[in-house]
Amino acid sequence: MAFLRFSITDGLCRKRRGSLPLKLLCVSLPVFVFCEFLIYYIVIIQCHWPQLKSQGQRGSEQTSEPVLKAIFLSDTHLLGKINGHWLDKLRREWQMERAFQTALWLLQPEIVFILGDIFDEGKWSSSQAWADDVRRFRKMFRHPAHIELIVIVGNHDIGFHYEMTTYKLGRFSEVFNFTSEKLLTRKAINFVMVNSVALEGDGCMICRTAEAKLAELSHKLNCSLKKRSQYKKRCSNMDKLPVSAPVLLQLLWWFHPRLILSGHTHSACEVLHNGEIPEISVPSFSWRNRNNPSFIMGSITSRDFSLYKCFLPCENTVIIIYCTAGTVLVVLLLVHTWPLISPFHFVQRLITKRKAA
Repeated sequence: MAFLRFSITDGLCRKRRGSLPLKLLCVSLPVFVFCEFLIYYIVIIQCHWPQLKSQGQRGSEQTSEPVLKAIFLSDTHLLGKINGHWLDKLRREWQMERAFQTALWLLQPEIVFILGDIFDEGKWSSSQAWADDVRRFRKMFRHPAHIELIVIVGNHDIGFHYEMTTYKLGRFSEVFNFTSEKLLTRKAINFVMVNSVALEGDGCMICRTAEAKLAELSHKLNCSLKKRSQYKKRCSNMDKLPVSAPVLLQLLWWFHPRLILSGHTHSACEVLHNGEIPEISVPSFSWRNRNNPSFIMGSITSRDFSLYKCFLPCENTVIIIYCTAGTVLVVLLLVHTWPLISPFHFVQRLITKRKAA
């Protein structure tokens, strides 16, 4: 009889232990899929393109001007070979890749601007390390042909002013087609892209070149004003630009912009210059720099703009979910491996030990 009870109990234990891997999989797999894939869709799908004031005043009537849907993000700081731990790189790059690809799929922007500090170690990385960083960036921020990606240089990409060289600036420009002090026009909207590292004003060679290009761009924009008939001689050889105050990407006052978007600070900040020109600091896109990264969505026309901050999943939320799931897994393991399953097992082990003694 005792043998029969032992056999039944032992059979039940084996059956329960046999189901342990399945139970662990049923808990861990959904949690992993949610935290590494679904959470990005759940959070980003709540974001929406902001409505322009002109559209709001006209109700459902659409504005006659074409609207450009643009995303602005900053400070991705891809870790390099020197300071980047492989696990930290793997985790942060996966997060940014999932967030970026999900945002493109859900929001369908026409153009994406990255406002500097793409890499963390571009200021001192070797040629081989630079090539590896670029390869990883292209994989993470891949995009379909109908979405344009514009990358602006930052101090971590080419070094601070005293570290900046023509070689570092040249290799960045070659990869990202970035020309310092560049004017980009889309849907009659003028975007001025500035290499802020070269604006130290100390007369260095790169600084002089940058300042000369900025002066030329400023002249072109001034000639695009409605009153350009007053400057026929000065503007006769200038290409005509849309009559639109520029959107400045990085900070420079004498362009008289209508909006300034900049990075570098890793935090969101809004300042109103001269009582009318807003400067928006775009937060970091990397979870290494923030618990709650975000990016800016902009609906822009040649005369109007409206911005909306889209937050990404909080790091704390993901950690709490994983910790909760881990606790459940530990409980399941304890339940299935606890030696004192029944009083019969306890007595049986005591008898066995006594006989052995």
